[in-house]
Amino acid sequence: MTNKLDGVAVFVQVIEAGSFTLAAERMHLTRSAIGKVITRLEARLGVRLLNRTTRSQTLTEAGRLYYERCVRALAELDAGAAELESGLNEPRGRLRVSVPIAFGHQCVAPVLFGLARQYPRLQIDISFTDRAVDLVDDNVDLAVRIGELRDSTTLAARRLGTQYQSIGASQAYLAQHGTPVDVEDFDGHTAISYSRDGTVSQWRMLDAQGVERELRVVRQLSLDDVQAIADAGIAGLGLVYLPCWLLERHVATGKLVAVRKRCGVRAQAIHAVWPKTPYLPSKTRCAIDALSAEIPKLNLD
Repeated sequence: MTNKLDGVAVFVQVIEAGSFTLAAERMHLTRSAIGKVITRLEARLGVRLLNRTTRSQTLTEAGRLYYERCVRALAELDAGAAELESGLNEPRGRLRVSVPIAFGHQCVAPVLFGLARQYPRLQIDISFTDRAVDLVDDNVDLAVRIGELRDSTTLAARRLGTQYQSIGASQAYLAQHGTPVDVEDFDGHTAISYSRDGTVSQWRMLDAQGVERELRVVRQLSLDDVQAIADAGIAGLGLVYLPCWLLERHVATGKLVAVRKRCGVRAQAIHAVWPKTPYLPSKTRCAIDALSAEIPKLNLD
């Protein structure tokens, strides 16, 4: 008996990838194998699904209608599998997680390590990057993001906390250059700044009247990693503008001094985000629940 699902997943992947070549790469098949699957599917259905040339492919009208039905059918199958999985007591399978570099190392990874100890059948892949990955294209189950959620229409999210900024420096730097207090006191101080894609972040804080002001600091070093900025501050190279949770860790060890706690501006929300789906797999749900329980305990502000 012919399996009515033969070739369906390949057909959908070809349409979503936009080409046989990209679909073959995503499915770890050869382009020739992809082409044969589509040809057999068309022969079985008795209709042409794709108009193919050497440079492009387009859906026929029959192909468009069939594609829409296939997408719905595969979604139902995925939902059914997820619904069954959600009934299992123990989370299992591979969980792919994307986290910011410093916050991921310091705050998220310890929570996920705890899950790995608790659930031996759960396989956790953690990617550390400050890039906002495309969860669907990059096949990521869960991400932690700090700041604005620009693609929130396609993602579900749960707030984990709020990140504030503080200013600090080493004892040696302050002994040599003095400790700034008011906004004007920062004029001419050396700053170690955060930069990304050629854009250097501005330093802002509230003055004595509660007005947000830009600090006129001298930017000698610009780095794209907040832990590296902290390291440069510890080395005495200038003032640092860091998340409160990171500065406080170094204040506790005496490596840095808090010059201005919670500058009062640039508060950023921290979220766990995942692709919207009718049924959330237990592996993803347990990670979200663990992060929601543990991250607020870290006193991020």
